[in-house]
Parts: sequence; structure tokens; C-alpha cells
Amino acid sequence: MSLKTNREQLVMTAVQGGVAAAHQWAPFEVGSQGEIIAWPSTGGITYNVKVGDSVFGWAGEHIEPGVSATLEHKNRKCEAGFQFLSCCGNEVRVISGEAKGAKGRVLGHHGGVEHLMLQFDDATLDKLTCDDKFLVRGYGQGLRLIDHPGVHIFNIDPDLFDKWGLKETADGKIEVPVNVIVPGHAMGSGIGALSVTTGDYDILCQDEETVKEHGLDRLRFGDFVAVIDHDNRYGRTYRKGALTIGMVIHSDSPLGGHGPGMMTLMSATGGELVPVLSDDANMGVVLGIGRFSEVQGA
Repeated sequence: MSLKTNREQLVMTAVQGGVAAAHQWAPFEVGSQGEIIAWPSTGGITYNVKVGDSVFGWAGEHIEPGVSATLEHKNRKCEAGFQFLSCCGNEVRVISGEAKGAKGRVLGHHGGVEHLMLQFDDATLDKLTCDDKFLVRGYGQGLRLIDHPGVHIFNIDPDLFDKWGLKETADGKIEVPVNVIVPGHAMGSGIGALSVTTGDYDILCQDEETVKEHGLDRLRFGDFVAVIDHDNRYGRTYRKGALTIGMVIHSDSPLGGHGPGMMTLMSATGGELVPVLSDDANMGVVLGIGRFSEVQGA
């Protein structure tokens, strides 16, 4: 059975930003095991980390794949419009420099630093500079399911939503393909925040037993994931029986209370959403980008 949406009523808005400067948070940071690190982190143009790659194993923390973008470098806390209107899967176009005219896709937004992650093929990345500008066709906020008013949807392009592979069952449930199902107690930084339409929150992966039991080591950039007993309808909170679906948008981190970042896509509290495990539950598979592109290195 097909899912009916209100996509014809959605507003498409152009928003523009530039490359976010690469950031060093401190000369050294202390991990949750007491380790001292001096690693790359957020911002810049990241050439070798892509949708489909594991979020683990990098000599870096909170790494943002592809291009990190902001509206303004100096006032990143005032970027609600740029972050809010740019949805996962939206088309983005380079509007300056040698790569002018090249197109890519929005991965998602990273709260705190207020960065938007953009995905381009290698040929485009090689032409970009840190002075370049990007135009996003912001489209998706306000998306809803006509026959399922209890399901709240955020931050996703309706074309990506339609291609995702959601299925309505005979009993009125919605089966949602995800690569990993995360237990609610494994969520950290970002809980309690209202920024479900502009930020993310982190999956804690410091406990080896939890990682092994729930297969958290399978997490990749661009994965669709489910979080049990989490309600993201009006902010992020624990609620027994709730379910939240999200997209993995930044890498693991050794810092206490931090880990791979997940941006909210769907949330419901009445049992409407049923997560179904699938290795293909990744934005890159659905759109043919990143490590799943037919073009080598895209």
C-alpha cells in the first residue's frame, strides 16, 4: 500500500551558504578513557570521508563528510533558516568558482557548530575552494503523512522519502528500513534540546558490550537508524514505546557523552513505526552517491 503525503503543499525555498572554516576546539582534548588527543574535527572540505563509509576508525572526531557549510562564519548561531530549510537529500548547486554549476546533495545538519554537510563527487571536490558558495533548494519541512497524523516528519526531501522503501502494512503500521536499531540508553549529547529541525544528537559507542549486542559497529555515514523509546516530536526525550528514525551525519568521537551524530527524520509514540533491518538502508544506496555511486570516487 502506498503512503499518501502532502508533498504538493510543500514550499521550496532557495538558501545559500559557503564553506565553513575547519575548526580546532582545543590544543588537546581528553577522551572518555583518559586518552589525550589532537585530532581533526569539524569544518572545511573533507576529501576522503564519504557517505557509506564507517563512522569508526578515523584519526578524527565529529568528522563531517564532504563539504561543511555555513551561512556566515562569524554568526553561525544565527543560521536557523539555512539549517532548517535545507533537508536531507535536497539538491545543492555550486554557484561560484571553477566548479560552478556542479550539483550535489545535502546530507544533514550538525548542531552546536551549526554546519550543513554537502555531498559532491571527487571531480567537484577537487575544484572547490574555501571561498566557494552553494545554493540549496530547501524542500521538505512540513512533510506529513495524510493517513498517519501521529507520525511526525522532519528534515527530509520528499523524493528521498518516496525512494526510501517505507511500506504500509495491512494493520496500518509503517515498516521503515534501517541499518541499525539503537537502544534508548545509548543516546547522549543533544538529549533535551529542541533543535530537532536544525541539529542532531549522538549515539554513545564507548561501551563495548552495548556496541556488540546491538551491532552499533555497523554504523555508516548516511545510514537510516532507529532509536527505541525516544520521542523527538517536540524536542528529544525518553518516552517508553516511542520510536525515532534518523540519519547518521558525523563520525564517532572519543569524548564522554559523544559519538556518531544522528539527525531526526521521523518520530511517533503510538507504535505506528516498525523498524526493519536492511543493509541497504543508507542514503547513498537510495540516491547512488558516495561509496555507492557508479562514478568512481563520487
